[in-house]
Amino acid sequence: MNIRYIVNNLFYFYYLILIIRIFLTWIPNIDWNSQPFDFLRSITDPFLNVFRGIIPPIGGMLDISPIIAFFALQFLQIGVNTLLSIIGL
Repeated sequence: MNIRYIVNNLFYFYYLILIIRIFLTWIPNIDWNSQPFDFLRSITDPFLNVFRGIIPPIGGMLDISPIIAFFALQFLQIGVNTLLSIIGL
């Protein structure tokens, strides 16, 4: 199995987790301290918080930082794939 295939699948899986996390924020009654929500939050929020620190929510309600996070994740994926190509993996 190709290493780039595995890496791309890991990125795809993380994209899906981020999308689920974003959609779940639209449900107001979720207890984020219960499982599986706590696990989901623990693996997505450190990445999203980087961008929340750069771009605060608009009007205190509209958080556009996940859009920037998706672009950054895509650039990271391209960079990792390019690096893997350069080293021949």
